[in-house]
Amino acid sequence: MQKKNVKRGAKAPENKKFIYKEGMNVAEIAEGLGLSAAVVIKKLISLGIMANVNQVLEQDMVELIVDDLGYTFEIEKVTDITRYDEIDIVNDPKDLVKRPPIVTVMGHVDHGKTTLLDTIRKARVAQGEAGGITQHIGAYQVKRKGSVITFIDTPGHAAFTEMRARGAKVTDIVILVVAADDGVMPQTIEAVDHAKAAKVPLIVAVNKIDKPTANPERVMTQLSERGVIAEAWGGDIPFVEVSALKGEGIDELLDVVELVSEMEELKANPKRLAIGSVIEARLDRGRGPVATIIVEHGTLRVGDNFVIGSTYGRVRTIHDDLGRLAKQATPAQPVEITGLNDVPQAGDMLMVFADERTARDIAEERTHRDREGQLKGQKRTLDSLFGDMESAEKELNLIIKVDVHGTTEALNGLLEKIDIEGFHVNIVRSTVGAITENDILLAEASDAIVIGFNVRPSAAVRNLADEKGIEIRLYSVIYKVQEDIIAALQGMLEPEFEETVIGQAEVRDIFKISRIGTIAGCFVTDGVIERDSLVRVIRESIVVYEGKLASLKRFKDDARSVRAGYECGISIVNYNDIKVGDIIEASKMKEVE
Repeated sequence: MQKKNVKRGAKAPENKKFIYKEGMNVAEIAEGLGLSAAVVIKKLISLGIMANVNQVLEQDMVELIVDDLGYTFEIEKVTDITRYDEIDIVNDPKDLVKRPPIVTVMGHVDHGKTTLLDTIRKARVAQGEAGGITQHIGAYQVKRKGSVITFIDTPGHAAFTEMRARGAKVTDIVILVVAADDGVMPQTIEAVDHAKAAKVPLIVAVNKIDKPTANPERVMTQLSERGVIAEAWGGDIPFVEVSALKGEGIDELLDVVELVSEMEELKANPKRLAIGSVIEARLDRGRGPVATIIVEHGTLRVGDNFVIGSTYGRVRTIHDDLGRLAKQATPAQPVEITGLNDVPQAGDMLMVFADERTARDIAEERTHRDREGQLKGQKRTLDSLFGDMESAEKELNLIIKVDVHGTTEALNGLLEKIDIEGFHVNIVRSTVGAITENDILLAEASDAIVIGFNVRPSAAVRNLADEKGIEIRLYSVIYKVQEDIIAALQGMLEPEFEETVIGQAEVRDIFKISRIGTIAGCFVTDGVIERDSLVRVIRESIVVYEGKLASLKRFKDDARSVRAGYECGISIVNYNDIKVGDIIEASKMKEVE
């Protein structure tokens, strides 16, 4: 019966091919088939899927539709050289050779990460390498027992995730430093979340074991609660006890790094034109744009013409991690290069081309695409993440931020109980505290949405979320979270209204007036405060009251609205416990079409 309908809907030409591109929506699929969008939507309805023309479909569903309509399904092979970072890198197996592992060290700020890195650096110099150690390059190599290990001196978890979100594959192993006398701290948990999201091997360095209060067992217990199970307890995560200050256990730690590296079988092709990633970049007053590069494949040489993102250039100088001039850089070697026409972004991919004209043309075309907004990017929302309900087992990644610890356990428990065939909820991170920029970067890297319960993001965080295309959903009723997630999983999320934050004001002074109550002298820091706004009083990122404005004044006059950069007086209906430093957030309910 379905085949007859297909023939009536649109007759597919014989041997007609459909070329699939990742992220195609219904309208693009219809165009590729030479049919109207209505025909494709009708086919989806027959399969039990409600979709609109802008909905993105998974590859397996597109393949099913294309096959039913009598077309041959083929996946696009990227041959457009301007999309070089999307082209699959193919190497002849006989050209692949073993390369050094690239290791990132992470952990809580005062747990000894810097001391550990310094100790490893000193060990390198002690073994006979001459020359000063440059701090600014952000990466260095250690040679021991005939092998080499590359360390990235990471500028922080946020930068680590930002680079991974941009496609940079510059970390093979993560070393998590935890102080034996302090145990697991918030940034420790954060580092675990980032390492798991990156899907790279993890090694735990239990530091400060020389202290009398050291308790390595407690560290193992606390990390086991976060799913990091030590090998000694039947898990797969190596734990190494070290004292970075006294140099104890450093050799054992490096031995474990080499062992994990052997198991990963890391290889690269040094014979091709170089491909690599930017670790960091800056504008040097004397040398112009400077970038720290780690080569992934090939050999980078002085004089090579290259493209990095939308910038291009010719390698003028190469400096190694000791600040020495070099003629070339091999796979996994960190170097600093000059000769760029502009400063690239961390995580951008470098590719060398045979001539300068090609490199310049590619960079200019990529710049043109960026300006016209043609590069793909779609906001991750509950609707977009679950618009294609038909595919196999899916997971909804969530980052949850709440006001108190008890809410964390209750909310996690409710969400983990959701049982809908073909779907499951994966909580990437669930912690107490404000929604931060780091949460947004982690959400981008792990395809997650952010759930805030009785916490509010700052204007800077909201702007970053908009820029990255991450949805932040805010709640004050715990069961409403569960209802929305279930509705999304069932493809039924159709809100009639949604709340839109329009502005924020900071309380600078308090005036108590009899018969009126408390008037807050405020400075509008973002957006606009309108007379009919709904408002929340936020104290240290926690929502302490929700209500309506009683009055909004500029000096002694009533005002309909007050914009950013101006002062105003605000009173709130039935609420007088306003304090200096509070943030008053204004919002409106807007109808969703």
